[in-house]
Amino acid sequence: MTEDCVLCAIVSGSLPSRRVGQNDRALAFLDINPATEGHTLVVPKAHTAEIWDLPRKDGHAVIDLVRETAELLRRVLRPEGMTLFQANGGAGWQDVGHVHVHLVPRWMGDGLTKPWGGTPGDPATLDAIAARLRQS
Repeated sequence: MTEDCVLCAIVSGSLPSRRVGQNDRALAFLDINPATEGHTLVVPKAHTAEIWDLPRKDGHAVIDLVRETAELLRRVLRPEGMTLFQANGGAGWQDVGHVHVHLVPRWMGDGLTKPWGGTPGDPATLDAIAARLRQS
């Protein structure tokens, strides 16, 4: 736990939350600034700033709880879709320095828009990046 981390304070119970599920390593609770009805965050209970530092066991627990929570949201709220979002670093739009996954139930006409378009990539550039990734 980190003293100045709002998500650690929620995990410890020193800040209130509307919990909807948990396992031994992860916690799910409603986002206080929901994009849609049922917008939920799933966080590892142990403080981890970014995905690259997340211990494998905590990562597995988070994704297991994401799946369980997605099923819960689907069963209870009946959304037409679901958007999952996880950000890292300022350039990646991370606004709280503790790994968290957003589960955003979606309905047609809910007003949310994709943050980027479907502009095709240059095939030569895609080939070069794929080659670099395979070589490492």
